[in-house]
Amino acid sequence: DEERVVAINDPDLFRYPFVYTSEPEQMVLTDDDARIMREYLGRGGFWIMDDFWGSFEWESMERQLRKILPDAENKDIPRDHTIFHQFYDIDRIIQVPRLAFAFNGGITWEQDGFVPECKGVWDENGRLMIVINHNVDLGDAYEHADNPQYPNYFSGYAYRIALNFILYSLTH
Repeated sequence: DEERVVAINDPDLFRYPFVYTSEPEQMVLTDDDARIMREYLGRGGFWIMDDFWGSFEWESMERQLRKILPDAENKDIPRDHTIFHQFYDIDRIIQVPRLAFAFNGGITWEQDGFVPECKGVWDENGRLMIVINHNVDLGDAYEHADNPQYPNYFSGYAYRIALNFILYSLTH
C-alpha cells in the first residue's frame, strides 16, 4: 500500500514484482548482492533505475550492473515496445529535471547528461527485465508534483511513464 525500502539481501525482496533504484551510480554491490539480484531478475523480477546523469555516473552504474549480468547489453528501448503503450502512449523520451529546474533558469540537464535515455536489458527469452532511465529524474517529478514551481508537464509525463512501467512489470 506504500513504498518500502528493501535491501538486496532481504528475503522479502522476492515478494515484490518490481524494484526502483534512485541514483544507481551509488551502488556498491558485493558478490552476494549481485547473485541475489541475478536470481531476482531470473525469477521474473523487474528493475527500474532512475536519476543518474552523464558519462561518469553511467560508468559507475554499469560497473555494478556487470557484477549482476556480466554479458548484459544496454540498448535503447524502441518506442514501439509495449512498455511505452501499456496504458499511455509515450512517443518520446522527455528530459525530466530535478527540482533545481525551477531556480536555475530552466536548465534540464546535469553534468554532461544532455540527452535523455530510456534503455533496457532483456533476458535470453526477450523479456525486458531492466529499465534504465538515464539523464532524467523521474523521482523528483513524482516528489514535487504538488509544488507550483515545478512544471506539471514533467510530473504528468513521469507519472504516465511510471504507470506504464508498473503495469508492464505486473503483466510480463
